[in-house]
Amino acid sequence: MNQHSLKLRLVAGGIVAILIALAVAGGALVVAFERHVSRTLAQDLDIHLKQLLAGIDVDPQGKLVLMHTPVDPRFAEPLSGLYWQVDDDRGQLLRSRSLWDSAMKLPIDRLGPGETHQHEATGPGEQRVLVAERAVTLAMDGKPVIVRIAVAEDLARVSTASLAFAKDLALALVLLGCVLAAATWIQVSVGLRPLVALRRGVADIRAGRSRHLPSSVPAEVHPLVEEVNALVDAQEGEIERSRGRAADLAHGLKTPLAALAADASRLRERGEHEIARDIEAVGEGMARHVDRELARARVRGRARGAPAASTSVSPLVGSIIATLSRTPDGGRVRFENLVADDLRVRLDRTDLAEVLGNLIENAARHAAGRVRVTADHDRPSLAIEDDGEGIEPNQLARVIERGARLDERGGAAGLGLAIVQDVLDAYGWKLELSMSELGGLKAAIAPRFALLSHCSPSKETMPSSA
Repeated sequence: MNQHSLKLRLVAGGIVAILIALAVAGGALVVAFERHVSRTLAQDLDIHLKQLLAGIDVDPQGKLVLMHTPVDPRFAEPLSGLYWQVDDDRGQLLRSRSLWDSAMKLPIDRLGPGETHQHEATGPGEQRVLVAERAVTLAMDGKPVIVRIAVAEDLARVSTASLAFAKDLALALVLLGCVLAAATWIQVSVGLRPLVALRRGVADIRAGRSRHLPSSVPAEVHPLVEEVNALVDAQEGEIERSRGRAADLAHGLKTPLAALAADASRLRERGEHEIARDIEAVGEGMARHVDRELARARVRGRARGAPAASTSVSPLVGSIIATLSRTPDGGRVRFENLVADDLRVRLDRTDLAEVLGNLIENAARHAAGRVRVTADHDRPSLAIEDDGEGIEPNQLARVIERGARLDERGGAAGLGLAIVQDVLDAYGWKLELSMSELGGLKAAIAPRFALLSHCSPSKETMPSSA
C-alpha cells in the first residue's frame, strides 16, 4: 500500500490509538487488581486479628496466654508467610510457630483503644509484610497492661497474583487488539468505499461511459460530487464552444480554398504550370489541415459523449473496398477482405471508416497488385498490408511522427497520418507500422485494451463487398 494512502493513514492512526488505549487500560486494570488483592489481604488479616483478640488472656501467674490459636494451618508452618505476634509493655512475647525463632520488627506506633493500624514492615528473612495490629488493655496483678497484637502476611502474594494477572491480561489485550485492528481496517474500508466509487465514476467519465458522477453518495462527499459534475458540465460547454469555433473556421476556409483551386486551374489552362502546381500544393496542405480539424472536433465531441456503439468490421471494410475499386488506384489491385463476419469493435462507424479508408487507400496507391485486410484475434488488432515497395525500416519511426503522411509519395490529398492518430487516440487505440509479409508496408491498428469482441452481426451493418 502506498505510504501516501489515506486508508493507510487512517488505519495506522486507529491502530496507534488502540495500542495507547489498551496500554492505559491494561496498566489501570493491573493497579486496580493489586488494590483489590491488597484489600482482600487486609480483610483476611483483620479476621485473624479478631480471632487472636478473642483468645488472649492472662493466667493466675500474670502471664499472657492464648486460649485458642487461629485455625489457618500456615501459622504452624515455619516461614509460611503468615504470622502472628503478641507482646506487652513488660516484655512478654507470644508468637506463631511460623515465625520460628525470630520476631517481627514492628514500627513504633501509638495505638488508641479499639483502633486497627495497617502498615508495611520487615518480617522473617527480610520479607516485606503487611501488618495489622491492635492494642488492648488487660489487668495483671491489679494493674493495667497494654497488650499489642499483630498479624502479618508476606506481600509477595500480592506481587505473584498481580504478575499472573498481568500475563493473563496481556494475552487477552493482544487478542482484543487484533480484533479491534481488524475492525478498524473494515471500518476504514467501508468508510472509504464512496471514494472508490467516485474514482470509478471519474474513470467512466474519462472513458466516455458516463457524463456525470452518481448523485447517490453519502452527504459528506455530496458537495464534492456536485462540484465535479459542475466542472464536467463547464468543461463540456467549453469544448463544445471550441468545436464550434474550429468548425466555423474550417468551414469558413472551404470557400477560399475552392476559389484558390479554381484560380490554379485557370493558371494551368494559361500555361502557368509551375505557379499552378505551387498554388495547388499550398491549397492541398491547407485542405488537409481543415479536414483534420473537422475530424478532430467531431471525434472530441464523441469521446466526451455517450459510448461509441460497436461496429461490424467486415461489412465496413467491404464497403470501403467497393468504393476504392472504382478509383484508378483501386482498379489495378486485388483486395482481400479476410476479417471474420462476426468481428465488432467499439468505435463509431464513421470514425472507423475514416481510419480504415485512409489506410486502405494509401495501401492501394502504393501496392503493386495486392492489398490484404486481416484481423489478429490474439492481440487483437486490424492490419492493412500491401505488396508494394514498402518503407525502409529506418524510416518507419520518422513516418509515424506527428504530422507525417502515409501518402507522401502520392499526389492525392487525404486525411493523413495525423488525422488517423487523432481518431485512434480519442478511442484509446494505437497505430503500428512494420514490414509486411507481402513485401510492402503493414499498418496495424490495435486497442490499448481488449476492445474487440465476437458477436452476431448487427442489423445496422452493411453487407461485405470486395
